[in-house]
Amino acid sequence: MQPSHRYIRLTAIALGVAGVISFGSASATGFQIRENSVKNQGRAFAGSAVAEKDASVVSNNPAAMVNLDTTTVRVDVTAIDLTAKFSGGGTAAAGSPLARPLTGGNGGDPGDVTAVPAMSIVVPLSGSFEKLTLGAQLSAPFGLKTEYENGWVGRYNALESEVKTIDLTLSAAVKLTDRFSVGAGFIYERAEATLTNAVDFGSAICRVSPAACLTPNPVAAPFGPQKNDGTVKVKGDDNGIGWILGFQWKPTDRLSIGYSHRSEIDHELEGTVTFTKPGNVSALLGAARITQYDTGPGGAKLTTPSTDTLSVSYAFSDQFRMMFDAQKTDWHSLQSVNIVRANGTPVASEQFQWDDSMMYALGAEYDLNDRFTLRGGVAKDETPTNDTHRTPRLPDNDRTLYSVGLTWNANEHISVDAAYTRIQIDSPDVNVVSTSGSTLVGKFKGHADLFGIAAQYKF
Repeated sequence: MQPSHRYIRLTAIALGVAGVISFGSASATGFQIRENSVKNQGRAFAGSAVAEKDASVVSNNPAAMVNLDTTTVRVDVTAIDLTAKFSGGGTAAAGSPLARPLTGGNGGDPGDVTAVPAMSIVVPLSGSFEKLTLGAQLSAPFGLKTEYENGWVGRYNALESEVKTIDLTLSAAVKLTDRFSVGAGFIYERAEATLTNAVDFGSAICRVSPAACLTPNPVAAPFGPQKNDGTVKVKGDDNGIGWILGFQWKPTDRLSIGYSHRSEIDHELEGTVTFTKPGNVSALLGAARITQYDTGPGGAKLTTPSTDTLSVSYAFSDQFRMMFDAQKTDWHSLQSVNIVRANGTPVASEQFQWDDSMMYALGAEYDLNDRFTLRGGVAKDETPTNDTHRTPRLPDNDRTLYSVGLTWNANEHISVDAAYTRIQIDSPDVNVVSTSGSTLVGKFKGHADLFGIAAQYKF
């Protein structure tokens, strides 16, 4: 038996590196995370680009930094608890004489409690620069972690997926008039990813040489579907640069309108692809001098999407305000991911064909007194995914968010915010063929709970 590079096309690298941008976050559709302000979270993220008394505007709309009249430092932490359950099954070696049901359980709960931090500072200048405000923020706008149980029925599609992005945003705002301001910011983004999935080497060998598996006693054959599983692990990282622009207009004392545009950020993920193979598979590949599944460097391009946010806030009284947000995320930048070796040799192309998505949020807040403010909100968040290309790495669908929040002004300098959000996720269907030749068919059901707490200090 002489299996060849031409026939053994597991493309596990594609499955792994493509997962860098395809596993979902619990807090927003796609792999977006909006939790850089617990105040915003309490309003279901409505009013994010015109927020008052909130230093997180550094990266939501730098023009709104002029709303703060003294140096302000803010720290936010949100715990995201994703709960999901898969039901379904599939077929290994689909379409071949050796096709058989996939073995394994439902993968357990792939979600875990993940903390998303953010830190912000806003510094209004004085003297000759009194119309200028500077700010900085550290935040995590994309990524989360999911992990399925080893040996689950969808192991050839996904096991562990962990993506981290950390942004440093440096912003400046200019108050052109008492009612109009503009702002701009520079974004430095660090992206890291670690992903794993199982590889059905036995099915690949059977496709090359069916005689090795279709023996008088296939059970005793050394190779076969689900008999010779290995794993692939992909790790990569990169740094990218982007920008943000915005304006804020207050036509009246009660009405505020804000708009911001955050740019795309391009990444060239570089790292290592590590294959773990059973001994008989390693011997066979070595004898045939097939190196496609050797450990080595590899990578792919990743573009985090641009976003456009329009916010409106209206104060019906000195105590009661309502806010609205419409945010467009340009996921059309993610049509496919082309996987290449370090020398530029193409390996595979994973198709996503994502569409732009919209998020609409309506929120309100009420000042009980000088010490306490209550807030709440509801939002609808569209998914960029589609039924044709949805995978277990992103069992995503449209979401509805329900939020409540509270601010306690301990004194004139210190305030504390808390918020809770419940996210209901429409149950997505999955019907996908893995690069190992298996077919997985089923449905996910899930929801997420977000618990946020923050502290802000005004000098």
